[in-house]
Amino acid sequence: MKSQFYSLLVAGLLLFGTSSCYTYQFSVGNGAQTGATVTQKNHYLIYGLAPIGTSDPKQMANGAADYDVHIQHTFVDGLLNMITFGIYTPTTTTVTR
Repeated sequence: MKSQFYSLLVAGLLLFGTSSCYTYQFSVGNGAQTGATVTQKNHYLIYGLAPIGTSDPKQMANGAADYDVHIQHTFVDGLLNMITFGIYTPTTTTVTR
């Protein structure tokens, strides 16, 4: 009984620890108008301290004056971060026009 409880506790903590916990969202102009989305990855090293390659939301909007930007750690991003022990920390940027 104790063994099963501890197994469920560890599974729950693992699930909680790998959930998406970082989200940043903002609107430019009046926000999204057409619903077209573009997604790109951002690449960082050492828990996000050293950027290798980041996306440009203005360029991703393709000249639109009104758009929404959503930057987050997806499940896959968090998994890669966990596997590499924080050496590689990606994020995902989504621009909705």
